[in-house]
Amino acid sequence: MISPRVNRRTLTKQSRAAFFFLLPTALLLSLFVFWPIINSFWLSLHQWSLLETEHPFIGINNYSKLMQDERLWNSVRNTVYFTVSSVPLGIFFSLLLALLCNLTLKGMSFFKAIYFLPVISSFAVLSIIWSFLMDPDIGLLSYYGHLIGFSVTGWLRDTTWAMPAVILIAIWKNVGFNMVIFMAGLQGISISLYEAAKMDGANTFQKFWHITLPSLRHTTLFVTIISIIASFQVFDQVFVMTHGGPLFSTETIVYYIYHQGFELLDMGYASSAAWVLFVVVFLITLTQLKLFNYNETD
Repeated sequence: MISPRVNRRTLTKQSRAAFFFLLPTALLLSLFVFWPIINSFWLSLHQWSLLETEHPFIGINNYSKLMQDERLWNSVRNTVYFTVSSVPLGIFFSLLLALLCNLTLKGMSFFKAIYFLPVISSFAVLSIIWSFLMDPDIGLLSYYGHLIGFSVTGWLRDTTWAMPAVILIAIWKNVGFNMVIFMAGLQGISISLYEAAKMDGANTFQKFWHITLPSLRHTTLFVTIISIIASFQVFDQVFVMTHGGPLFSTETIVYYIYHQGFELLDMGYASSAAWVLFVVVFLITLTQLKLFNYNETD
């Protein structure tokens, strides 16, 4: 019989070893993640401009100013528009591709690689390519659009079509990543469930509705949460393709924060906007988790 003292010694040695292995990562996280978060909140309570040497403490004045900033509210509306449009469509197409790629057909590995290729590509590079494709003078999309009678003077220069163009590119870029997650969820569903449903006379749609979708609830929740968080942080394609234009029609919250902090050099005001974004994303994620847990108990 092993004495409790030996067990305690073993646990102590393991704890020390774990501590030393985790220490480098903890230091890096503290230096590059936790400290910047704390410091950004401290900056948000100051009038902190990079053009000035003095940074007086102003309390919540930056937050009060934010609430009256019409440009901020415009960026919030644009971000919500982007989220409401891109997240459901992205989940739909990701699940559709996952169902197709889950079929045992010849050459399916090639299509999986094609669908996933945009995920590993740089968003900045892809945005430049799409900018050329949508150029009203030399773009292929504009050229073929004119051939079929779909006349758009400029996808990224039109206040009506600029945001849909950004949404289209975001969906195309991220659909492969979500597809892989859905495929992992599909492969975790027991084949016996489908065999039992087949014996009961269920058709393909009934199998999907009563077996596949309920079995993918946790996967769908995960994809929804990460998609909403990513959509509230959209920046790359807006910065490269539109710079928030035309007429601020594609300016999102993160681009607004970038504008305040790195163009106007008002780090205090930008930090307060960043904290507002953090609180909004946190509350949305918490609400989704609460609703999911509530539905689980029904």
